[in-house]
Amino acid sequence: MNSVLSPTQALASILVMAAVTFLTRALPFLLFDRGGHPPRIVLYLGQVLPPAVIAMLIVYCLKGVSFATPAGWVPALAAGLTAAALHLWKYNDLLSIFGATVLYMVLVQGVF
Repeated sequence: MNSVLSPTQALASILVMAAVTFLTRALPFLLFDRGGHPPRIVLYLGQVLPPAVIAMLIVYCLKGVSFATPAGWVPALAAGLTAAALHLWKYNDLLSIFGATVLYMVLVQGVF
């Protein structure tokens, strides 16, 4: 099985990826830039999707946590609580993410 693309296939792939990328960036402006307010459904999705995505990320991050030993759940719990505390304190997403990640890695690599 040959997995090398010919120059024509490579160019076609690049053109398709460029067109899809351009459309995903331009489509919202083409659909909703009429000088008025966005549709109510878009405003609703803007309110409910961020918490839903965060909830999915939390479930995904905690799916492999083992509760058999403290080494399995203490770092995850400490990092999660740290992320929540940092966010409530400073309302800064990057600080919350990086702070919790650093704490988790220190706990996993150095303590447990």
